[in-house]
Amino acid sequence: MTNPAERLVDLLDLERIEQDIFRGLSPDESLQRVFGGQVAGQALVAAGRTTDGLRPVHSLHAYFLRPGRPGVPIVYQVERIRDGRSFTTRRVVAIQQGRTIFNLTASFHSAEPGIEQQLPMPEVPGPEGLPTLADEVRSHLGALPEAFARMERRQPFDVRYVERLRWTDEDLKGVEPRSAVWMRAVGPLGDDPLVHTCALTYASDMMLLDAVRMPVEPLWGPRGFDMASLDHAMWFHRPFRTDEWFLYDQESPVATGGRGLARGRIYDRAGRLLVSVVQEGLFRPLRPAEGAAGGAAEGAADGG
Repeated sequence: MTNPAERLVDLLDLERIEQDIFRGLSPDESLQRVFGGQVAGQALVAAGRTTDGLRPVHSLHAYFLRPGRPGVPIVYQVERIRDGRSFTTRRVVAIQQGRTIFNLTASFHSAEPGIEQQLPMPEVPGPEGLPTLADEVRSHLGALPEAFARMERRQPFDVRYVERLRWTDEDLKGVEPRSAVWMRAVGPLGDDPLVHTCALTYASDMMLLDAVRMPVEPLWGPRGFDMASLDHAMWFHRPFRTDEWFLYDQESPVATGGRGLARGRIYDRAGRLLVSVVQEGLFRPLRPAEGAAGGAAEGAADGG
């Protein structure tokens, strides 16, 4: 069986069907909607493939417009907005079955000398002493449910929560809207910096909105809300490898009006701030019959 990290690299390896038009696979999985991190990662690959490769991406801004359908290829059309002396800008539209489901603007820039400062990384234990997500589930349930086992087999990232998972409403007392997880790809991703950037873009959407939910409901078990990513922004500060451990520190400063905002900071083991992330999501209460078991590592269902 192919390693999940290899499947992720394959997923990000788009087919060029015209000069600035690419086609990406969409796995036929048991999700209702295509995982938003997949679409964002593939769109960024498409944008990067139309540059000279000398300028790394420094920011992206994206909107999830419609839910994507699993199992149906997605076409990415790239518009070359600008090729300047210092910056390169691309706009990407993702189309599935004739309808636009997503758009992204990405900017590329080579690092220049300048100010050096950052907020420090939180003091947290390292990943080696923390249980894997599967171990946490086994310790609580005694065995892995089949749905979780299927998800675990295809999961391209090792995810380890810094604090214990909360399983009941009683566990939510005094919980703040924040979380921290260590992550890394489960296998090597090669040496192409664009692949690592796009793989991290994929990972950034896996559980960020769960920071909004944490004071309201346990992350595992029946859900009370239909969650959908609305928009997603990232700023890439320093080079990194996504197949090495990184800390994803997350918080939600506000939730109101049926929407929740989440912010994330991604650090390497040395405490260097690598990436900043901001995402807003839609949270609609489910009717009792609609509640379905789900978990943080499954990722939000995207599209309003």
